[in-house]
Amino acid sequence: MMDDRSSKLILVPILAVLFVMIGYQYICPAGSNSCHFKTEEKLRGVSLLSSPYQDSDDFYRDQDLEDDSPPKLPSKFNFTERDLDRHVEFNIKGDDVIVFLHIQKTGGTTFGRHLVRNIRLEQPCDCKPGQKKCTCHRPGKEESWLFSRFSTGWSCGLHADWTELTNCVPVIMDKKEAQRNKRNFYYITMLRDPVSRYLSEWKHVQRGATWKTALHMCDGRSPTQDELPTCYSGDDWSGVTLTEFMNCPSNLANNRQVRMLADLSLVGCYNLSSMNESQRNHILLGSAMSNLKNMAFYGLTEFQRKTQYLFERTFSLRFISAFTQINSTRAANVDLSELVRRRIEELNFLDVQLYEYAKDLFLQRFQFTRQREHQEVRLKRREERRWLREQREQGRPWPTKHRGGGNRGGRGGGGGSEKETDSDFPTTTEDYTSQVAHW
Repeated sequence: MMDDRSSKLILVPILAVLFVMIGYQYICPAGSNSCHFKTEEKLRGVSLLSSPYQDSDDFYRDQDLEDDSPPKLPSKFNFTERDLDRHVEFNIKGDDVIVFLHIQKTGGTTFGRHLVRNIRLEQPCDCKPGQKKCTCHRPGKEESWLFSRFSTGWSCGLHADWTELTNCVPVIMDKKEAQRNKRNFYYITMLRDPVSRYLSEWKHVQRGATWKTALHMCDGRSPTQDELPTCYSGDDWSGVTLTEFMNCPSNLANNRQVRMLADLSLVGCYNLSSMNESQRNHILLGSAMSNLKNMAFYGLTEFQRKTQYLFERTFSLRFISAFTQINSTRAANVDLSELVRRRIEELNFLDVQLYEYAKDLFLQRFQFTRQREHQEVRLKRREERRWLREQREQGRPWPTKHRGGGNRGGRGGGGGSEKETDSDFPTTTEDYTSQVAHW
């Protein structure tokens, strides 16, 4: 028989193990992704459900995605589950085309480069040094799956808006590629905080940008000089002060995001005399909100990781490297008084309302997608435990390899694409005319 001292010596390590196990349950509850111990590791490589979103293939973890989240507030808008669920069956080998609506100073240049250089594809875009455009063809076909500045150029005009693109893209694609089947167009865009975007545009114009070659096509024609007068005389508006920039009533920087996302034909295009200002603003804002909500995808400049996450889940495509959040911008370095900030918000009061709507919907879509993904992970683990229990009951040995590896590249993915450096990509400017087509 063991004496009391021997019993205590045996009992101590047992209690220690139990304490660790209980503590682990509190720190890493079932279904949590916050622990570094993967289910697949604990199950010696067993994975019943193959998924394109393996934990080990993500660049970000839960904390990365939550760090940039604002405090959760009740939503002002009544979004339905259909509004929140934006997964599309994008078939890169079929007839589907992603159309990128590039609004000035929303981080669209960076995002556009991600589209042509950073997506893991079976046939990556061919981006040659010194060329402004990349060739983004479907696997085994001479057909483009992407309509954007860096793939097809400014084929519908410089920074074409929703009104221009929806009328122009099908025509341009039919001219470039003879195709019998009807294409499916998936529109995407990026938005930015209106004050930051406005300041960024001012700084850009101050350095000499004009975008004066933009067509602004609507109802088959460009606006007249009377309908859209310029804010400056001469070649550009270099050196403009912020006060001068704000004082031009025809400045297209004002409410640019609403105007570029709305159907301008609903308000007589650029003819301001077609209806009163209040009615025009109401129609423009409602149209922009509706078009934005019905787009396949949009991202927010202020939430780069969430933008990457939602794009990947929407299209079942994976990026090669993670998006980077850059908060030190020219706009961020502008020292504004509260009076000037309020003036900018007043000039962009439609954009302010649109961005509030867009941010609310964006964050709700993110939460909806994350919760659904967590539920799928919990279901997967439950099925794995059930399968292992059946194997033990039947006395079968555990397999040494995954039963399904999953296509980590998503529907159109293929892997094998090497990341280029920024020096390999041609320097671009906003105001080149060689790529602008008149349609």
